Amino acid sequence: MILINLLPHRAEKRKRRKTTFFVWLGLSVVFGGLIVGAGLLLLQQLTDQQIARNEYLKRENKLLDDQIKDIATLKAEIEGLKSRQKAVEDLQTDRNMPVHLLNELVRQVPEGIFLTSIRQLDKVVTVNGLAQTQDRVSEFIRNTSRSSEWLFNPDLVEIRQAAVVNSKDQKRLFEFTMRVSIKAPVAETPAKGQPPKKP
Repeated sequence: MILINLLPHRAEKRKRRKTTFFVWLGLSVVFGGLIVGAGLLLLQQLTDQQIARNEYLKRENKLLDDQIKDIATLKAEIEGLKSRQKAVEDLQTDRNMPVHLLNELVRQVPEGIFLTSIRQLDKVVTVNGLAQTQDRVSEFIRNTSRSSEWLFNPDLVEIRQAAVVNSKDQKRLFEFTMRVSIKAPVAETPAKGQPPKKP
């Protein structure tokens, strides 16, 4: 006897294919969801790490900014201390300046010249005096310009014949006015083990 299958086998195959399709579709959705979730978690973790790094950099930048402000303040204080030190050194030098000036004038004034007044304005000294001859004034200017370590740049402002002081001897004197600039001599470098010389 021959058995004939009258069941709709094509519909069964279609149904099985449909079921298989939906199963694979569901698995793909689940797998895709897992991949997307893992990617999101990884992205979130990387974002959190980058935010932490950015916060760390901001904190370090703030610390560096504070240190830079401190350094700028220290530089300003150092400049202030240097200017004070220079002012003290200038005062120390200026305190001894009249002594050096008078000592230098004594050394440079030749015989036959009499100084009547000395006026100092800042670093320029105006000298008034009497000379027996004009050559003595020239010698005074030469001495000051060539061999003086405290005086330089002499400038003769005026020279004229003074009144006769003694009618018996008939001596003529010349009044002169001269300007000269003051300089501090360059300190010699001390040898090893010796303190520097004070001006």
